[in-house]
Formats: sequence, C-alpha cells, structure tokens
Amino acid sequence: MLKIAYHPIYRHPLPEGHRFPMIKYELLPQQLLHEGTCSEENFFEPSIPDDKHILAAHDEIYFRDLMGLELSKSAVRKIGFPLSDALVTRERIIADGTIKGCEFALEHGIAMNIAGGTHHAYSNRGEAFCMLNDQAIGARYLLDNHLANNILIVDLDVHQGNGTAEIFQTDRSVFTFSMHGKGNYPFKKETSDLDIALEKDTTDQEYLSILKNTLPELLEKVRPDFIFYLCGVDVLASDKLGTLAMTLEGCRERDCFVLQTCHDANIPVQCSMGGGYSPDIKTIVEAHANTFRLAQDIYA
Repeated sequence: MLKIAYHPIYRHPLPEGHRFPMIKYELLPQQLLHEGTCSEENFFEPSIPDDKHILAAHDEIYFRDLMGLELSKSAVRKIGFPLSDALVTRERIIADGTIKGCEFALEHGIAMNIAGGTHHAYSNRGEAFCMLNDQAIGARYLLDNHLANNILIVDLDVHQGNGTAEIFQTDRSVFTFSMHGKGNYPFKKETSDLDIALEKDTTDQEYLSILKNTLPELLEKVRPDFIFYLCGVDVLASDKLGTLAMTLEGCRERDCFVLQTCHDANIPVQCSMGGGYSPDIKTIVEAHANTFRLAQDIYA
C-alpha cells in the first residue's frame, strides 16, 4: 500500500503576502481524498524524530542554534521564514515523515511525503525555505541502520540541490544527481556527482529526452539499492521562480518515467514534493497530485 506522510503542522502560518504557497500542504491531501486517489489509510502522521537522526546529516552547533532560535538575523533572512518554535518543530516532523517513508518504501516499494524536498539545507546552515535536509537525513538513516548501501538521489526540482551536494560531497555511498535550471537560484552552485543545468525555456521534449537518456545510465553506473526522488513542480512554464517551459503533461510524464523506472528496476523510492510557485494554486496542486496518482497506478 502507498503510504504518505502528512501532518497538519505542514501548513505553517506565514505573514500576509509571503510568496511561499503554504496552503498547498493542506489542499493536496484534501484533493487526493476528494477524488478517491487516496483514502485515509494511505496517510500516516509523522512525529518528532530522535535528534541523532538529524545530527547524522547536520552540524551539532547549527542544529542547537536552530532549536534554541539563536540563529543570526542574516541566517534567518537566508532561510526566508520568520523563525519560531513551531517552524522548527514542523521541519523536524517533515524529516520524520521522510525517515518513516524510507521504512515504508523498503516494505512497499514506494513512499511519499506531502512536504519535504528541503534540498537547500546545508550541513551547517539553512537557505531558501529549507532548514533541515529531509532526504539527506533519510539517506543517513538508511546507511547508519544498514538498510541500504548505495543510494541515488534524483533531484528534479528546478533549483539545484546545493545543500544535498554539500552534505554528501565526500560520501561515496550516496550519488547526488541534480537536473535544474541553469539560470535559477542558487546562483553559486555546488558540485553534485552529476549536475545537468538546463537552458532557459527548456521544453517538455528537450527535458524528457535528456532525462530518459540519463536515468537508466545512472542506474547502470551507480547500481543503487535505494532511490530518493525530489519531484518539484517548479519546472512548469507558469512557475514564478522557475526558468523552464514545461507543461503539466510534461511534468506528469517526467514523474511517470522516474517512478516506472524505479518500479521496473525493483528499487525502493522515497518521494518528497519540493517546490512549486505557479501563481494559480490549482496548478501547483494538480501538478503535485499527478505524482500521487501515478504512484497509485504504477505500484497498485
């Protein structure tokens, strides 16, 4: 059965006019339930994980400062959210959704997190709406508990997974692959194991051709026994913070290819949603919902 991490804390109150579409975390599960793609039994509620799981991916001083709300003003400014106990609790619960999702993926082949994809969180700092790197924490959890030996992170958000690249820069057991907009934030990129920077206005056809040539080759090269998929929908042409020109159908085909590839190779996959900033919230929810519909279809 498809298991999906969701907690009401995912929708965190923000100042009026804030550009982050926090409401999507409430609307997405509602949509999946309303249309019958999912039932209540598909969802599980994560909690606060043991600190040791977070500290396996993050610097202790940074984590303690975050927990104590003692980050500098410039550090909080880089994160982009007003810092609070509730926000930090939310971030820890999102990380637990991915940790528990790893276990469900090992059991069922796939697991999803309604939130997550916090790939701009470095080992020692946060950036761009990311404080704790959920998939990095999940990867360390699998490795430390001998549940996986060779991990592939497939990051298809429009923004490079700079924090993820930094965390695993010297770890040969985790291969980081980021395919992103060349002109997008972060403007100073880190070095992933494989980076593919796409030109402005890259279309569905170009994007899918590159992906379909790349991912199978990576499976042959890396031979992963676990995959993390960051399926950001900020690749859409309508996205306010993106530079690509993909359609909803192209984004759907991207997800279909990745999930079908994981399924056919019999490699467990944990999916975190990542970014999406189209002006119309319906577009964001529809693009994300497609990922869950495909997961249900492919892994039925």
